Amino acid sequence: MTIEVLNESGLPLDVQATSRLARFVLDRMRVHPLAELCIKAVDEPTIAELNEKWMEKEGPTDVLAFPMDELRPGKVNEEPEEGVLGDLVLCPVVAERQATERREAGDAGYSTEAELQLLTVHGILHLLGYDHAEPEEHRVMFGLQDQLLAEFRAG
Repeated sequence: MTIEVLNESGLPLDVQATSRLARFVLDRMRVHPLAELCIKAVDEPTIAELNEKWMEKEGPTDVLAFPMDELRPGKVNEEPEEGVLGDLVLCPVVAERQATERREAGDAGYSTEAELQLLTVHGILHLLGYDHAEPEEHRVMFGLQDQLLAEFRAG
């Protein structure tokens, strides 16, 4: 599995930890061992530009997912599909702001690192075809996201 993590955000990002998390999620989701994923951390102007260009939304966001070969999670006793999973773009500045809001709302121990982990898992699930537009999709995707994060953090 090829996982490339680039930090062009100007803020610290634990590249090795992000790569380990991505590998963990891709293994759990039974993605082909030769699949490729690129995770790039960028600044607010860059993610705002990407958000406007590709999502037709104004302003910066926390994470954007750009699927390539439309890979899906593998099934038991079935060979997973080979290909390029896609690109994930994270914005640590937005993640830091969201972590601060969560701490102010009462989750005192919540860190920017935890928020970046959540966004990484969230983005990978989007690359694998998960969505949360409908209530049932939201329940499934966020349940899986929480399960994967808990397993990774317990590991």
